[in-house]
Amino acid sequence: MTFTSEYHIIANMQYKHLGKYIRNKRIKAGHTLNKFAFEIAMEPATLSRIENLKLAVKIDSLIKIASGFKLSPAEFLTEFEQK
Repeated sequence: MTFTSEYHIIANMQYKHLGKYIRNKRIKAGHTLNKFAFEIAMEPATLSRIENLKLAVKIDSLIKIASGFKLSPAEFLTEFEQK
């Protein structure tokens, strides 16, 4: 197994619930999927796939999502990991 595939497996295991966390946080903040997606310049379908664990969160998407919650990506992931 190469480093890249090992890292990918570890990252997927560690963050497999990230989409659900995003959805719950978005709902608690009072945003609809469409409104939040519009505010962060993301296609609603892409955000839906992320939230439903059908699409992995890429760095550029993470940056947009975190900014939608007024957080840096590091702050957002730290918050996620603490829950």
